Amino acid sequence: MSAADLKDLVEGFRRLSTANVSDGLDRAGIAGAPHGIGPLWDSCGKIVGPAATLKLVPVDEADESPVLGTLEAVKLGNPGDVLVIDQGGRMDVNSYGGVAGFTTRHFGLIGTVIDGVTRDIDEYKELNLPVYGRGFIQQSIRNRCACAGYGIGVRLGGVPVDPGDIIVADENGVCVVPQASAAEVLEHATLFKNIEEGIIEAVRQGVDPVEAHDRVRYDMMTKAGAGG
Repeated sequence: MSAADLKDLVEGFRRLSTANVSDGLDRAGIAGAPHGIGPLWDSCGKIVGPAATLKLVPVDEADESPVLGTLEAVKLGNPGDVLVIDQGGRMDVNSYGGVAGFTTRHFGLIGTVIDGVTRDIDEYKELNLPVYGRGFIQQSIRNRCACAGYGIGVRLGGVPVDPGDIIVADENGVCVVPQASAAEVLEHATLFKNIEEGIIEAVRQGVDPVEAHDRVRYDMMTKAGAGG
């Protein structure tokens, strides 16, 4: 994918909510909506960008330091990427931290999505670095887990994430759009957003709400393979 194509995709997805994107994923028949991962404070910003990946595992399952592995994952990413950390949904072990957050911002990555928990939320706020996850914890990551790799396929809530897949995260949650299907999902999601705005406008103009929905076959429009 060219840099120009990627820029267009990111800009297109930025105009949509994750609810729109999830509808587009449904229409494309792609399971790309992990559950239970969300913004870690009320004013946490929206994230849209390609994934730079990191896999953390229990401390006895790998030899590499999670601290150094995280820094390597950030260095491997590109400006505009989203750091995606797979900690397998663990709630008892930290996945990230303030120094890593500073490094993430310093290298031009735009945010972090974690299948797990993190600390140093006050520092992310100061950095204006959006971070999404399952919750927070106060303990250090050091000596509590290990790095199993970076720049590799990982998972968020069971949803596969490969480097370069498009991550969209906002107050509704997180979506993972496979890079190969991104243009199709964007087309569907944009259409559905426009249709819903049309329904609202029709109701505003006095159309019966049931009729407004029936006109566009609203109940069926996200069904994979549906026509129209």
